[in-house]
Parts: sequence; structure tokens; C-alpha cells
Amino acid sequence: MKLWILLNLVLMHRCSVLGEAEAALSPPEGNTTFLGGTTWCIAHPLVSPFDLQIALDWACGSGQADCGPIRAGGPCFEPNTLVSHASFAFNSYYQQNGNNDIACNFGGTARLTQTNPSYEKCVYETSGPVKSSAPPLSSYKAKSIGWKFGVLILLFQYLRR
Repeated sequence: MKLWILLNLVLMHRCSVLGEAEAALSPPEGNTTFLGGTTWCIAHPLVSPFDLQIALDWACGSGQADCGPIRAGGPCFEPNTLVSHASFAFNSYYQQNGNNDIACNFGGTARLTQTNPSYEKCVYETSGPVKSSAPPLSSYKAKSIGWKFGVLILLFQYLRR
């Protein structure tokens, strides 16, 4: 009986924490970062190349930013610099995810600008319809079930000793 009460308390706490985390990560409706006009998300030029590369890899991988234009032969490949490529990828992710403050962070390696970073044939996206490539936060609740069973197994093993 004690195990059941303990497990329920742990799971109730986990669910409330998950709900609070979702609320903290979910931007309020209409919370866009239009600073009196169109904004773009670009790489901060003063961060370490290591941190910038990690953020760029995430944006082009899990973040599902459109990184085709910064690949060799693409209209945004030149200049072939980490800051230039990261800026394009960060902006792609930012625009696809509703121009939200949270969508232009990348672990502190990005910043907003009101100056259009487009050049020659390299055109940076601007605000348009929100087309988020990330799954809705509600889909993460279903994944927390595995965590709950893991806690149950650990508690059971601990109490069997």
C-alpha cells in the first residue's frame, strides 16, 4: 500500500511538473517578436564556433530548418562561413516556428535583427503562415508513460531489497 501511495505521489508530481514545463515553453498566443516590423533571426558573431556548430547541426537536423540553400552549390553557400550558414538556418527555423522569441535562441547563439540579411540570390525568409515542423507539445505527454513505468520498476526493485 505504501508503494502505491508513493508511486501515485511521484506520478502526480511528475504530471504537474510536465504541465508547468509545457506552460513555460509554450509561448502565449500572439507572442511574436515583431519589433515594429519584420524581424530575422541570425547567428551572434561573438559566440564560440563550437557552440555555433552545435546549434547549426541541431537546426538542420532535429529542428528541420530548410538548410538546402546553404549546402554546396546553393544560393546561400557563399560566403562559406559558420556564422553565415548558421544565420540562414536559424532564420529558417525561426520563420517556420512563428517568429517567436523562443524560436530564436539556440542556446544563446542567436539574436534578432530588423535588418534584412538577404544578399544577391540568397533570400532569407520573412514572416508568413506559421508552419511549425515540431510536433505539438501535447505529443510529449504520451511519451511520459514510459518514464512512469521506469519509475515503477525502480521503486519495485528498491523496495524488494
